[in-house]
Amino acid sequence: MGKKGNPVTSRDNDQLGALEQLARQAKHEKRPPLGSWSSGVARDFPLRISRDGRWHYLGSPIERASLVKLLSRVMVREGDEFFLVSPEEKLRIEIEDAPFLVVEMEQIGTGELQKLVFRTNVDDVVIAGVDHKIWVNENPDTQEPSPYIEIRDGLDALINRAVFYDLAELAIRTCGSPNKDLCGVMSDGYFFNLAESGDDQA
Repeated sequence: MGKKGNPVTSRDNDQLGALEQLARQAKHEKRPPLGSWSSGVARDFPLRISRDGRWHYLGSPIERASLVKLLSRVMVREGDEFFLVSPEEKLRIEIEDAPFLVVEMEQIGTGELQKLVFRTNVDDVVIAGVDHKIWVNENPDTQEPSPYIEIRDGLDALINRAVFYDLAELAIRTCGSPNKDLCGVMSDGYFFNLAESGDDQA
């Protein structure tokens, strides 16, 4: 997803510093006013988020976790494109899979009353439910599952392998369509399907 950037200019380096300052100013706001910022001029920017959740600027990983968290606050999605936004510009960035990565899960309660709390690599915390749905995509060639959860405003997180294993341990089976059972988890009163099994599957 996303597009590869144009040749890097000093403007890009200046813009990264400006975005950091902007994000710092917005840090103490409950939500930065991204809706009013996202109408600026769009251009490509040399920042990429890899599938493992690492942020790369000019081809090198950004090692400052605090900077990554600040910049994540000014990210928006428009269709299949992702931007870091300021009042003047929209900086198009490249995302290999999902903007965020789930790194931790906590189970509160059990059974149908349980809540599953997820934390991302940028410290967003959400409870799976009506506003934060879980789903699984399967690679048609390898049948390898890729689980995701909605975080905010069209921005999703890939659930890392360790957390997905923990999630699978909580899975229950329930009746789905004829000859097919659903295997999934309950959270905040909602059932999320993680896999299907039945007579009609090979």
